[in-house]
Amino acid sequence: MNITLSNIGKRYNYEWIFRKIDHQFSSESNYVLLGSNGSGKSTLLQVIAGNLIPSEGQIKFNLNNTEIDQEEIYHHISFAAPYLDLLEEFTLTESIEFQKQFKPFRSDLETDEIINITGLRKSKDKQLKFYSSGMKQRVKLALAVLADTPLLLLDEPTSNLDKNAIDWYQKLIDEHSKSRLIIVASNQQEYEYTFCNKEFRVEDFK
Repeated sequence: MNITLSNIGKRYNYEWIFRKIDHQFSSESNYVLLGSNGSGKSTLLQVIAGNLIPSEGQIKFNLNNTEIDQEEIYHHISFAAPYLDLLEEFTLTESIEFQKQFKPFRSDLETDEIINITGLRKSKDKQLKFYSSGMKQRVKLALAVLADTPLLLLDEPTSNLDKNAIDWYQKLIDEHSKSRLIIVASNQQEYEYTFCNKEFRVEDFK
């Protein structure tokens, strides 16, 4: 997956969050979007994901030398962020089964295997609304990272995670980062993006 941003800008009312971004994200690298709170890194990530429409400019996606239509790109993206809600009436088991209807999991992982990977087996039949914030973040990360997509977007992935869960996240990424493009938005938390080899500073495009 390669992504080309051409003159991308986003504004709310009369205030520009960022402007004139010309950049290519290549599957040969993994990237971290860096910036302080309010710098626009989460906004840029959501523009790339197609959740927000840019105020100016164009985004092109290319997979295996074939351009992907904007309306179809969601099939190829998985996204985890603290502000994205889970279906909290579902149990962990039901959440996994529900996602399977729309996106396959990597290596044809079965539901039971995914439950084991989350480390939440004892709570697999409990509704997610009764999970702690850290447990919910584990579910979000597992569903996104284990989805069989060529593009993985992570916004502040270690939010609400304790040290043991951060270690779990790093292992999860290490085992499931091959053959895909990963873009992480981070507030300078280096343990979130140790696997990234290129940096992009959104504040340079104010």
